[in-house]
Order: sequence, then C-alpha cells, then structure tokens
Amino acid sequence: WPWFTVLKAVVSTQSTGGLRASLFKLEQTKAIKEVLNTKLANKVLYQHGLCIALHDILDIGDSYSFPGDAGSYTSVLFRYIMFRPFEEEVLIGRVARSTPEGVWITLGFFEDVFIPKEYLQSPCKFDAEDNCWIWEYADGLETHNMYMDEREDIRFRVVKVEFNDVARRKEHDEQLLPMKIIGTVSEPGLGLLSWWREDNI
Repeated sequence: WPWFTVLKAVVSTQSTGGLRASLFKLEQTKAIKEVLNTKLANKVLYQHGLCIALHDILDIGDSYSFPGDAGSYTSVLFRYIMFRPFEEEVLIGRVARSTPEGVWITLGFFEDVFIPKEYLQSPCKFDAEDNCWIWEYADGLETHNMYMDEREDIRFRVVKVEFNDVARRKEHDEQLLPMKIIGTVSEPGLGLLSWWREDNI
C-alpha cells in the first residue's frame, strides 16, 4: 500500500443540513475535492479499504439540479488513495491491548489489527494479572519470558484482510468491524522489535 482505487460518484454541494453556500464561492474542482474528502476520508469502503486522501480527479461531468432542490449535482470520476495491505506484507505497529483471544495492534491511523493467539510465537501464555501475552523463549540453556507489553512496537505479517458490510449488520452484530486485518508474529524476526535487538539475541 498505498494504492489507488478508481471510483465514480455523484457529488452534491448540498448536505443533510441544507445547502453549503460556501462551496459555490470555490472553483468547481476545489469544491468537488472538498466534498469528496469530507465524505470519504477515514471511512472504510466495502471490499476496497480505508480511504486516506483524494489523489486526483479524472473526469468531471455536467452539473445538474432538480426542481425545488437548491443543490448542484455533478458526476465525477476520481482516484482515491486507499489503505489495504496485501497478504504477506510486513508492517510495524504498536501493541494496543491484549485479551485471552490474542493481541490488538494500532497503526496510528488504523486500529483494527488483530493477532489471534494461534498466530503468536510458540510456546506462549496469557498472563491475566498483567493482561499481556508472554512468549516463553528457550535458547537451549534456559527459558526467557518475553512480555508483549502495551505501547511496544511490533512487527507482523498480514495473513488476510476481512471486510464486513456493516450497512447490513443486524442488531446483535454491533461490534462487527467494517475492515479487520489478521496478522501473525509466529516466525523469526516478527514480534516486538525489542526482542530482536542485538543485545537480546
């Protein structure tokens, strides 16, 4: 990532609260860019990814309006920068929290990265008192407890990216995430960056 996704949309200068008169003061392209970034930035598009920023506008169609509607509507073809890592890509994030099911990681701009317990370094155990996972690393002489503490930088490999159509979710699926990255740290070189410093090897 990043990559560009080509999208087509009908852009309106009218918002739910009424006409945004300030947009009519702008040159058309600038007004369209403002509308697109307002509507899309930091939102997940199903099967596309997380919208980061508008890259460019490829085509602007004719503007039109409807009787009794003060809004102006324009068909626009544009490219948007998306965040959607590919499988096997290696990323660096930070440990956000741990649960008995696994470890949640934040990338700063994206929070829904999860490492299931079966994808952690083995053997490992969950410490309920400290609320963290511990890799029981054996070097042939003794076993070292390698703690996965919160706010520690962590390197992981992407296993898959899951998308859920939250617009169709049912009432009991309130926690359903629109986009979730599943990762793994169960191989050499992955896990907390501090584990692989020369003084720890």
